Amino acid sequence: MSAAGLAKAIIVKLDKQNRPVQSESVKVMFNPKELVFTKHNTWKQGETPQANVPDFEFGSGGATTLTLELFFDTYAERKDVRKVYTDAIYKMTLVDERLIDEKTKKGRPPTVRFQWGQTVGFDAVIASITQRFTLFLPDDGMPVRATVNVTFSQVKDALFYPRQNPTSGGAGGERIYTVKEGDTLTWIAFNEYNDATQWRRIADANELTQIRRLIPGAKLVIPHA
Repeated sequence: MSAAGLAKAIIVKLDKQNRPVQSESVKVMFNPKELVFTKHNTWKQGETPQANVPDFEFGSGGATTLTLELFFDTYAERKDVRKVYTDAIYKMTLVDERLIDEKTKKGRPPTVRFQWGQTVGFDAVIASITQRFTLFLPDDGMPVRATVNVTFSQVKDALFYPRQNPTSGGAGGERIYTVKEGDTLTWIAFNEYNDATQWRRIADANELTQIRRLIPGAKLVIPHA
């Protein structure tokens, strides 16, 4: 299947407990054409004057980086592409006041997760971001098309991983989820399965008819992955 036919990739901010923050996520408008992973290790070259090839001693492992090129276009809507998409990604590179260490008083930008389908997940920090605005409205100069190059540096030792099975909490090994204010079925599906398109499984398991109106405090059965 082509990238265009897959579920939309998402970049989501993580809190102190590495949980996705629903209100601070960006769904990629067009899925990337490719994912470029790069990893560097440090090796120390030994001195072996009587050999043609020196011995090498492993120094340390370097963080894997993920590089993406993303495209955003709001020309048809006549909306500022920064406000709709790119500003949200840029803000993930700024120091978050909620993450300031109480002892050292040092702050840091948040960790984020790039998630694409059920098998590509990458927990990282944004090492660099470059925004290029390539189309502007003629009347006021508002940018409506952008290319964003993002480099993520790995913070979790995992590249491709499926969501682990939910912990047992029901008769068939399913889990019980308590709806919070602002929750949607797609967001719950993303949290539970790393795949927002699995919302129908949750709706069917709970015989939901009002899928757009979830009541905070309600209990939902999450079927086993």
